[in-house]
Amino acid sequence: MCTVVVSVVPDAKVPVLLVGVRDEFAQRPWEPPGRHWPDRPGLIGGRDLRAGGTWLAVDPAARRAAALLNGRGVPAGEDRRRSRGHLPLAAAAEGDLLDADLSRYDPFHLVLADLAGVRLWHWDGVSLTADGLPPGTHMIVNSGWERGEGNRRVAYFRPRFAAAPHPDGRGPEEEPAAYWGRWAELAAGDGLAPDDPRALVVRHELPDGQVWGSSSVTLLALAEDGVRYDFSARPADPRAFRRILP
Repeated sequence: MCTVVVSVVPDAKVPVLLVGVRDEFAQRPWEPPGRHWPDRPGLIGGRDLRAGGTWLAVDPAARRAAALLNGRGVPAGEDRRRSRGHLPLAAAAEGDLLDADLSRYDPFHLVLADLAGVRLWHWDGVSLTADGLPPGTHMIVNSGWERGEGNRRVAYFRPRFAAAPHPDGRGPEEEPAAYWGRWAELAAGDGLAPDDPRALVVRHELPDGQVWGSSSVTLLALAEDGVRYDFSARPADPRAFRRILP
């Protein structure tokens, strides 16, 4: 279960914060954030080596980011299925969901954040819905935008992220742990065991011997004066974040 946490505070010095926790099979190869796409040289993100796309893309010049989560619903037909990994690239570059033929994609949730606000699209394989996220702290998981207390992960983490101080006023030169403070601790799982039903950072050993779990965590701050982008390939360690931008 991937997770995106978004904080929208329009009048703040840093009006949009985003946390992205990627869950995937441990055997699936990927590259850490970089400028991996020659046809979109302005974008930065981690690259999935199997399909070539990404789960989270950032356009620093536009102060914009897009993140993809798998959804639930009717899968696309095998004969016409297209990877969802190019959707965040297109959305981050163009500022919108552009592909008109969504029937080629398995269900997804796509988050698009910039200084104007945060939008969320949900495709269930049959119909597309869109939401604008209001000011506040929100969590999107594989079941969608969870606004109640029925999801144990959301019930635990959303109030804690909402109460955590924003990094407003902290200098971009600060190291990640100092810049993000409590946000880094929460994004790294807040010390919960990976098999806890509330866990944000997870690990599951499957009966066939494969491992499914959290492979990386991204922290983003979007502001008028630029983008702060920190990344960790050791998701449970709040001191493992390294600075990508600035």
